[in-house]
Amino acid sequence: MIAFVHGFCLALGLILPLGVQNLFVFQQGIVQRKLLYAIPVVVTAAICDTILIILSVSGVSMVFIHFRVLKDCLLVCGILFLLYMGYINWRNCGDLQGVNVKAFLPKQQIVFAMSVSFLNPYAFLDIIGVIGTSSLQYENEEKILFTFACILVSWIWFFLLAFAGRCLGAADNLGNKIKIINKISSLFIWGTALMLIYNLILNSKFL
Repeated sequence: MIAFVHGFCLALGLILPLGVQNLFVFQQGIVQRKLLYAIPVVVTAAICDTILIILSVSGVSMVFIHFRVLKDCLLVCGILFLLYMGYINWRNCGDLQGVNVKAFLPKQQIVFAMSVSFLNPYAFLDIIGVIGTSSLQYENEEKILFTFACILVSWIWFFLLAFAGRCLGAADNLGNKIKIINKISSLFIWGTALMLIYNLILNSKFL
């Protein structure tokens, strides 16, 4: 039971900050006409987290810890993706009548959710690094409980996030709040990318 509580609290603390993955789920909850239409992004994001969590507790985290090149390559790919994501968000903020254009089709939701999940450096650092390392203290049934708790948090959180977005979208017919959120999220995403660039340069063995 201690392992379950540990996993639940740890995963909750890691997933609460408004990162790129959370922003995309939240935005789709806002712009979709019904909550049901946002289910693809919710399920995809939760499945991606589930895969990362299972891999992390299976020992994959040790690979990223010991091989610096893999971690640096991941950071570079993530930085490029974050810069692009911020640009797309900002570009879509200008047209009030075009707010609903960002309501992705199911296939688009799945592809983009996979991108913001697997190409997000913080997802790897949090899940592979923190959760994977924390799971090393448990074995057998306790490790299963720890893993299940972490996975459960992801599924509950993404459904709640999309639901919160839908409530906001339903109360905002003109889309003004959506435009503000998109601009704020763009600045947040670019700030995250700049922070990663700074850390990459600071920790580079060539400097």
